[in-house]
Amino acid sequence: MRRFISIILGALVLAGAIFLAKYFIDSNNKPKPKFNKIVKTVFVEEVENKDIPIIITTSGNLIAKRKIELYAEVQGVLKPASKEFKAGTKYSRGESIIRINSDEFYANLQSQKSNFYNSLTAIMPDIRLDYPNEYQKWLEYLNSFDINKSTPKLPETNSEKEKYFISGRNINTAYYNVKNLEVKLGKYNLSAPYRGILTEALVTPGTLVRAGQKLGEFIDPSVYEMEVSVNAEFADLLKTGNTVTLHNLERTKQYTGKVIRINGKVDTNSQTIKAYIEVAHEDLREGTYLEADLEARSETNAIEVSRKLLVDNKQLFIVRDSVLELIDVKPVYFSSETAVIKGIANGTKILAKPTPGSYNGMQVKIFEDKQ
Repeated sequence: MRRFISIILGALVLAGAIFLAKYFIDSNNKPKPKFNKIVKTVFVEEVENKDIPIIITTSGNLIAKRKIELYAEVQGVLKPASKEFKAGTKYSRGESIIRINSDEFYANLQSQKSNFYNSLTAIMPDIRLDYPNEYQKWLEYLNSFDINKSTPKLPETNSEKEKYFISGRNINTAYYNVKNLEVKLGKYNLSAPYRGILTEALVTPGTLVRAGQKLGEFIDPSVYEMEVSVNAEFADLLKTGNTVTLHNLERTKQYTGKVIRINGKVDTNSQTIKAYIEVAHEDLREGTYLEADLEARSETNAIEVSRKLLVDNKQLFIVRDSVLELIDVKPVYFSSETAVIKGIANGTKILAKPTPGSYNGMQVKIFEDKQ
């Protein structure tokens, strides 16, 4: 009886073990999860080849077209003028900018004029005796001489003897010494050559000014020039008189200028050529940084796309039957943000915006604006 019970218990244990093993095996054979394939939505645009203007974007700082640096040619103490000699002061044409004390120099000039007058007076009796026909013109010259006015030009000599006589008495030497001092006296006062503004002032009234010392800087604020560098390959396309669009970095303000000069020399290091643009506007100031858009030429049968869409600057993704395809293109010009390319047929759908993770053969869905 015990033996029978043992056999039954053994059979039950074996059956339980088999059932438990089968349970664990079945539990490990769970079906693999199914994932839905994600298809990215892309923005596209159809290609329409047309004439694309090649715009060269360059930049530079404005420089006043008319600008002079003020230097002293004489020595003396700077005197106060009608306006303060400070940066930002405006002057009209002919208005005195700088006055340097010239009392000592003026006294010397008057002394030289007096000596010249005395020399003329001394030769008058000899002229009356030796050159009676010339006496009247020299007498009129002597009577018109005013020591407080500019020295008039000497009378013309009518003969070689008269010429040698006047030269032998050092009249010419004395005359030109006086004229030289008169010219130098005019350098003690600097007047504005045109209507402008003082942009730099390096001295103040009461300062001892020395010859050759820089005093300041004076500009005409109505017209400016901008020097820009252009790639040498477009040198033959630039023409003087071409209209140029200028704008600030934020592109909130726009100005119109024109090319007035083109340098004939190419920079050997950068292979660029200098062009000079003239622009006038009341809002502009010297030193302002502007960008210039120069239209060089037009490229036919081309399109303009963002440089971000290009792969290695020579390939572009198109969408064909809801699949991305990478094709070769022919770039003809690169700007800082865009590229002009050729070689794509009209109607071809290209990506309008970069798609992260794009690859050749990727399945996509085209975005459709239901509105």
